[in-house]
Amino acid sequence: MIMYLLMGLCAAVVSYAATWGARFVGNRLNLFMPIRTRDMHSVPMSRLGGVGIFLGVAVGLVVASQSFFVMDIFRNNGAPWGVLAGAAVIVLVGALDDIVDLRWWIKLIGQMIAALVVAIWGVQMTIIPFIPEPIVLESELLRIVLTAGLIVTTMNAFNFIDGLDGLAAGVAIIGGTAFFFTAYWVHRNSDVLDKSDLATLLTAVLVGSCIGFLPHNWFPSKIFMGDAGAMLLGLLMASAGVVSTGQITSGLYDRANGISTVIPIILPFAILFVPLLDLGLAVLRRTAKGRSPWSADQGHLHHKLLDIGYTHRGAVILIYLWTCVLAFGGLAFAIFPWQIVMAVDAAAVLIMVVVSAWPYVLKRRTDFRRT
Repeated sequence: MIMYLLMGLCAAVVSYAATWGARFVGNRLNLFMPIRTRDMHSVPMSRLGGVGIFLGVAVGLVVASQSFFVMDIFRNNGAPWGVLAGAAVIVLVGALDDIVDLRWWIKLIGQMIAALVVAIWGVQMTIIPFIPEPIVLESELLRIVLTAGLIVTTMNAFNFIDGLDGLAAGVAIIGGTAFFFTAYWVHRNSDVLDKSDLATLLTAVLVGSCIGFLPHNWFPSKIFMGDAGAMLLGLLMASAGVVSTGQITSGLYDRANGISTVIPIILPFAILFVPLLDLGLAVLRRTAKGRSPWSADQGHLHHKLLDIGYTHRGAVILIYLWTCVLAFGGLAFAIFPWQIVMAVDAAAVLIMVVVSAWPYVLKRRTDFRRT
């Protein structure tokens, strides 16, 4: 645990300093995108924060490769470098988009290239999580295609929710922390000799980098992570998920104090539920209107929360709470009896539904009294 935390701390320090540097460079060179109608800010601001997050992740992984215990992850294993290479590609594409506003299809090609880099030289899906038995993927080509598709989907999901100050970074911190504890717990309590794990390391440096970035991005924001940062978060979360699900058939989860193999199936969906829901609704909404799924609008979940009466910070905190309930509610299945977890999770979701709808109810009641 200590070594993972040190790698996360290293990533946080580098990310904080690098984001400050990105702010300075962006402001000095006036690297600002024109303010769009859907934007929630009124002052031009640099979108190069994703570069700071990437440097935190990169330095964290490089330091880990030379550090006690976690260096075993890199021994005869090129997967961490493949993930880092894919991350570098997507940050380059995202930074260009943040500066010159690339066409959506050019950005999509860039996402596909980055995802293929990870799928070919980094990590691959070896199974499709399925109950009661996972489906083993024998075809190398199918593994690459499915892995790349998952990464592209997750990158767009994070990109879509990155609409309010601190939102995407906070969601990544909460979801990544739940993922980190699950992966760490499984390896710590299993009977395998090598307790080091790539998924645990990736989430540690991801969470650390986001913690270093968040002070710059908390409302009122001083810099945005931009597409470079949002897509980077999606790529790293997807890569960690691929590593975890690939361990199901190894029996690792069964050996770790009897933890069910359903956990690595449930947890990624629980952690990414809010981003994936927003992505799915956006695609349906836009295609129903005959528009491209990548065309921008103001119909995202965070926009709807603002419309019903939430403040900027209130909407962000509410989504944080939803992510906490879903992510740690999924994590609880690895620790407590499923019957208790189901009851507590159901109660927590019901409470969150009431809390989420309360400003809307008050607004309707006020409008009714006025009429």
